[in-house]
Amino acid sequence: MLKLGNYLALPRAVTQKSAAMKRALITLLSLAALFTVHAEDAKVLATTPDLHKGTEGRINQFNEISKKGEAQLVFLGDSITHGWEGQKAIWDTAFGQYKPANFGIGGDRTEHVLWRIDNGNFDGLKPKLTVIMIGTNNTGHRNGKEPAEQTCAGVKAIIERLAKKCPDSKVLLLGIFPRGEKPDDKLRKHNAAINELLAKLADGKKVQFLDIGKSFLQPDGTLSKEIMPDLLHLSPKGYQIWADSIKDKVAEMMK
Repeated sequence: MLKLGNYLALPRAVTQKSAAMKRALITLLSLAALFTVHAEDAKVLATTPDLHKGTEGRINQFNEISKKGEAQLVFLGDSITHGWEGQKAIWDTAFGQYKPANFGIGGDRTEHVLWRIDNGNFDGLKPKLTVIMIGTNNTGHRNGKEPAEQTCAGVKAIIERLAKKCPDSKVLLLGIFPRGEKPDDKLRKHNAAINELLAKLADGKKVQFLDIGKSFLQPDGTLSKEIMPDLLHLSPKGYQIWADSIKDKVAEMMK
């Protein structure tokens, strides 16, 4: 049989329970809001043009190249593309006949490339073909937390910007190169997820997609430091593989 004290304690217990439930609900709503903000932030970061501070000098060099209007083949990307400048012999043998230009900047993400295109890159330049490989810094600099869909949206925006500036030009979109030693590397898997989406941006005519990632891998799927010394950037042997893997496609699209 319940005593009077038990009855008096019931409302207090119910109140405490309700307060706890209320706090839990607030916490869940807060986490949901936080996730939404982060997802939206990622979209803005990937698709909103942003100056990569400290690269202004190199950007101006690209703008001067663009004004001359001579380059028929442009490589557009980040440090991996930038690295072609240290591989002149391979570059000249594979692409020299096309009056090529290297528009790679170390550390660039999709938003940085968008800023460049909006601020002088390709002004006056009408290449027959632009080779794009961008996105691994969206993955790495944000530790795989930028949704693959948002990185893809950034690449899509780049292609659309180029179509407006150079409507008669073609694009060879490369899949983001593998990174990390093993197939189960978190960031490598994230790049692979982005590549699945990038493939859908190709129309088979003006925009073609080519994923040469497997060319850099060992039979067991691992990356060798002979090809990528830091498991991200290419060695001379890696650049030779890159050249050999795309030269036929480049020749076809340059016609």
